[in-house]
Amino acid sequence: MIAETFIRRPVTAIVISLVILIVGTIAIGVLPVGQYPEITPPTVQVTGNYTGADALTVEQTVATPVEVQVNGTPGMTYLQSNSTGNGQMSMTVNFEIGTDINIAALDVQNRVGIALPTLPQEVQRLGMVVRKRNPSILMLVAIYAPKGGHDVTFMDNYANVFVKDALLRTKGVGDVFTRADDFSMRIWLKPDKLAALNMSAADVTAALQEQNAQVAAGTVGSTPQMKGQTFEYTVLVKGRLTKVEEFENVVVKTIPETGAVVHLKDVARVQLGKFNYAGNSFIDNKRASYLLIYQAPGSNAIETADAVQATMEQLKKTFPTDIDYVIPFETVTVVKVSLHEVIETLIIALVLVIVVVFLFLQDWRTTLIPILAIPVAIVGTFIFFIPLGFTINTLTLFGFVLAIGIVVDDAIVVVEAVQHYMETRGMSPKEATLHAMRDISAPVIAIALILAAVFVPVGFVPGIVGRLYQQFAITIAISVLISAFVALSLTPALCVLILKPHKIGEKSKGLDKLFYKYNMWFERVTGRYTKTVHSGIKYSKFVIIILVCIIVGTVWMFKTKPAGFLPTEDEGRIFITFDLPEGSSTERTVGVLHEMMNTLDSIPAIQHYAALGGLNAVNFSTKSNSGTIFVQLKPWDERTDKKDQREALTALFQQKLAKIKEASIVVISPPAIPGLGNTGGFSFILQEREAGGDIKNFEKTLQGFIAALGKRPEISRAFSFFTARTPAYQLTIDREKAKKLGVQISDINNALQTYMGSAYINDFTIYGRNFRVLAQADTNYRTNIQNIGQYFVRNRAGAMVPLSTLTSYKVIENAPLISHYNLFRSAEINGTPAPGYSSGDAIKALEEVAAQTLPQGYGYEFSGLSREEILSGSKTVYIFILSIGFVFLFLAALYESWSVPFS
Repeated sequence: MIAETFIRRPVTAIVISLVILIVGTIAIGVLPVGQYPEITPPTVQVTGNYTGADALTVEQTVATPVEVQVNGTPGMTYLQSNSTGNGQMSMTVNFEIGTDINIAALDVQNRVGIALPTLPQEVQRLGMVVRKRNPSILMLVAIYAPKGGHDVTFMDNYANVFVKDALLRTKGVGDVFTRADDFSMRIWLKPDKLAALNMSAADVTAALQEQNAQVAAGTVGSTPQMKGQTFEYTVLVKGRLTKVEEFENVVVKTIPETGAVVHLKDVARVQLGKFNYAGNSFIDNKRASYLLIYQAPGSNAIETADAVQATMEQLKKTFPTDIDYVIPFETVTVVKVSLHEVIETLIIALVLVIVVVFLFLQDWRTTLIPILAIPVAIVGTFIFFIPLGFTINTLTLFGFVLAIGIVVDDAIVVVEAVQHYMETRGMSPKEATLHAMRDISAPVIAIALILAAVFVPVGFVPGIVGRLYQQFAITIAISVLISAFVALSLTPALCVLILKPHKIGEKSKGLDKLFYKYNMWFERVTGRYTKTVHSGIKYSKFVIIILVCIIVGTVWMFKTKPAGFLPTEDEGRIFITFDLPEGSSTERTVGVLHEMMNTLDSIPAIQHYAALGGLNAVNFSTKSNSGTIFVQLKPWDERTDKKDQREALTALFQQKLAKIKEASIVVISPPAIPGLGNTGGFSFILQEREAGGDIKNFEKTLQGFIAALGKRPEISRAFSFFTARTPAYQLTIDREKAKKLGVQISDINNALQTYMGSAYINDFTIYGRNFRVLAQADTNYRTNIQNIGQYFVRNRAGAMVPLSTLTSYKVIENAPLISHYNLFRSAEINGTPAPGYSSGDAIKALEEVAAQTLPQGYGYEFSGLSREEILSGSKTVYIFILSIGFVFLFLAALYESWSVPFS
C-alpha cells in the first residue's frame, strides 16, 4: 500500500509536496496569460499592391492567381481576399486550430512564389508580403505632436524609422502594422511643360533610372597587383541621390542645337513627401501616426502589453521636442480585470472552503490537514500546463474555483477515518492512520477516477468547442488526481504528525461549547431529513414521476431557450465605422471624421478614441469614402451607472452620430472572442459560385437578401459594405487610330498609369533607409477626366499626340471593393440578433432566408464566430452524454454491479 510508505516516511511525503509546490510556482511564472485559451485559428496574411489599378483589375490579375496557388495549403480551412480600388490586395489564410503557424507561413510563402511570375510587372517590383499574424489587434500606439509642432509626414517617418523597429524587437510582439506612411521622393510631373519640350513621362522615368543608380566603382590597385603596389584606394562615385535639390537637377533632356539643358525641376515639382496620402489618422482630435501591435502566438498578453509600454517609455526619453505617444486602444485591460475578478473569486472560494471545513471538523489540527492539500493540488496542476500547451486564462482559473471544493474531499475522508479509529478504538495517530488507509485507499482512488471521468472526455472533442471546454475540464481533472495522490501521501503523513484526540461534549467550554450546540442542531435536522426520505420511499412511484417531470422539463427548457455560442460582455471597447456616398474624396471623408470626433468629445464615458480615415474595420479594407473610430471607454469602476454601460453607450453613439446626415454610420461591438471575426454578432458570406457573373446582378441579389432579412423578427439589423455603385470613368482606347498615328498602345497605358496612377521608378536612401521614388502628375493635372487632354505620348515620327485624341470615356458604376471567400466572389453581411433572440436563432433565420431567396448559382458560408458556432453543432450534448457514460462505467467497476450505478 502506497500510503504505508509515506506514513513511515512523513518527511519524504512533505518533500514531494514541497517540490510540487516549487515547480508549480515556477510554471506559473513562465506560462502565457490570456483572457481565453488559444482558440483563435492561426492565420497567414498575404498583401500586394498594384498601384493605380481598380478593384476588378486587382481581383483578376493579382488576387485570383495567388488564390489558385494558395488554395489547398495543408491545414487550411478557408481563405478570404479583398481587392480594393486603390490597387491593394490583402488575403487572409485561416488554418485549423493547432497548426504550426511557422510551417503554414512557409507553405503559403512557397505557393505565393509560384504565383509571382504570373503577376503584373509592377506588382512583382513592389513585392508580395507574407506574414504570420495573430488575427486580433493587441493595442494601438499613436505618435502625435501635442502642440502641433510637427506635420504628419515627420511623425509618420519618425514612427517607421525609430519606433517600429524597437517594437518589433519587443518580447511577445508578433507583428507591427503601420498606418504611418514612409517617405517618398515624389516627382510631381507637369504634362503640359513636358509636351512643350517634346517629352513624355517615359523620358523622365528613363532619366531617373539612369542618373539615380547605385554604383560599385571598385578599387584602385586591387588584386592581382603589380610588384611594388603599396596602397589600395576605394573609388566612390555619387550614385543614388538623396536630396530634393539633387533630384531637381537631374538632366532629363539636352538640346544639341542650342546647347540648352532641361532639368527635372523645369518639368516637375520635386517633394520629399509621403508614399501614400490616403490615410488620415487622429488621436482625440489631433493628427497622429499609428502603429498597430499584434501579439505573437503563444506569448503572454499582459507581459507583451507591459513590455510595449516599457519600450515606449524608454523611446520617449529620446523623442524630439513636441513628440509624444499614447495608447488609445488596447485589449489587455479587460484581460487584467477578468483575471483579477476570477482570482478574487478563487480567494473567496478558498476562504469559504476553510470556514466550512472548520465548521464540520471543529478542530484546527484536523482542519489544517485538508487545507494544506489545496495549494499542493492547485499549484501542482500548473506543472502539467506546460506539456499540455495550456495557458493561464479565465477558464482555467474558473476550473480552480470549482476544484477548490473538490480537492479537499479526499483529505477530509482520510482525516475523518483516522479520527474515527482514534476515538472509537483509542489508537495512536500512527496506528489509526495505518488502519484507516487500508480501508479507504481504494475508495479514494476510485472517487478520483470517477470525478476525472466526468471531465476527461472533453479533451477528445475537436475544434473550438473542445478548446473552450478542454482547459477548464482538464484543469479540474488533473487537480482532482493530484489531490488523490496528496490524500495517499501528504495527508496520512500529516495525520501522524499533527492529529491528537479531540472530544466535544456537553461540558466543553469556549468554542467547543458552540460546536456542541451546533452538532445537536445538525443531528435534529439530519433526523428530520431521514424521516422525509423514509416517507419518500413509501411513495417511490410518485417520486419517480416527479423525477421524470424534472427531466422532461429540463429537456424542454434546453430546446426552447435561445441558444448562443458565448454571451456578450462589456469589454470597454466600441467600434464606429462609416461610409460616405460612393466616390467621395479623401478630403470630404476627413471633414466628416472631424464632425464625428467633435460629437464624441462631448461624451464623458470615453477615455480615448483613435480615428482612422480610409479604413473599414469590418473587413479591414481601404477606401477613400470610409473610416473607422476605435473607442476606448473609461474603466468599469468609473462607469457604474447603467447609462454608461456598453449597450447603452452603443445606442447613445448611434443616436448622436445619426445627426451627421452625410455619412452612413454603424456602431458595432467587438467580437466575443478576439480573432474570431472583426465584429460582434453574426458574419454571413454570400457567394457567387458561378464564375463570370455580372457584378451589378450580384449586388442586386445581395440587397434583396438584406431586405428579406429585415422582415425577420430574429434579426435586429443586417448590413453589408459591398456596393457596385461607385461612379467611375470607363476609358476606351481607339486602337486603330493609335496605330494609324504611329502610337504604341503600351505607351498610352504607361502614360495613363504614370500620370493618373503613379509609377515606381527606383529607390533613394535617407536616414539609413531605402525609400521609393514615385512619379505622378501634379495635383492640378488630376482634378477631372478632361485633364487627359494635357497628357501626351510620342509617336514613331517624334510628334507629340494628346491622349484625348486617342481615347474616349463614359461614366459607369463599379465596385471599389471586391472580396473572395474560398475563391468565389463574395460579400460579407454582418448584423446582430434582435433582443430576446440568440445568435443561434439569427443563424437559423439566415439559413431559412437564404433557402427562400437566393437564386441558382449563389451559395453562402458563415465566417468568424458564427462559423465556429455552426461547426460546434450539438457537441456539447455529446460531451455531456460521454461524461455520464464514463461515470457509469467507473461506478460499475467500483461496485462490481451494473444496477447500483443507476441509483
